[in-house]
Amino acid sequence: MEIPQNIQHQLAQFQQLQQQAQAISMQKQNVEMQIQETQKALEELKKTEDDSEIFKTAGNLLIKVKKDEINSELEDKLETLQLREKTVTRQEERVMKKLQEMQSTLQEAMQGAGMGPGTGN
Repeated sequence: MEIPQNIQHQLAQFQQLQQQAQAISMQKQNVEMQIQETQKALEELKKTEDDSEIFKTAGNLLIKVKKDEINSELEDKLETLQLREKTVTRQEERVMKKLQEMQSTLQEAMQGAGMGPGTGN
């Protein structure tokens, strides 16, 4: 049985949206991982003495830094990452809602075309 043109078009849109959802999910995981790493660095920094030698990586280099400077740098980074996480989460929620709506629409369209479950085809 041939799939009607409008349903083919909807299926293509649905697949694109699935790919978009997958990309957003990967972005979110990446941001969450960076948040965990930054939080861990801040925790370790709290444990160090104020006069300890602290280094940060910059490409292939290790650069000596002051504890208070790297602390505020990491806190800023954490704040930025947490904002990014909220944005990505909102994007993910929107895309997932749209996917659910499209899935329902597709199922109805396919049933209407005599292709869905319960039609005997």
